[in-house]
Amino acid sequence: MGPSMIAYVTMGTNDLARAASFYDQLFALLNARRVWEMERSIGWSTSPDSPAVAVIKPYDGRPASVGNGNMIALAATSKVQVDAVHLKALELGAIDEGAAGQRGDRFYAGYFRDLDGNKLSVFFEADSRE
Repeated sequence: MGPSMIAYVTMGTNDLARAASFYDQLFALLNARRVWEMERSIGWSTSPDSPAVAVIKPYDGRPASVGNGNMIALAATSKVQVDAVHLKALELGAIDEGAAGQRGDRFYAGYFRDLDGNKLSVFFEADSRE
């Protein structure tokens, strides 16, 4: 199997330390760890070969802002993990954008906005045998 089309995605932040603390705790539930840390950005991944999710202070020096319609979807390994990640995000100060629950026959997801307003989803998609 070749490389993934996505290498990494970034979300803007105006407070890198606060965002790092939020994502260190949240991504630990998905077995992800920091794979890079630079002056303006920090990235997390589940392995060196997997895509990363990062927070970054914008290069142009202007305040970070969120894009309406932009969202990052985080893959979970079970409905229980979806519930745990969604709950942890809310405990860490995220805003609920849709409670964890079944959406359609196979898709189970929860939605939230992080401390900077970036929208994320955590989901589990059952195969046809579940």
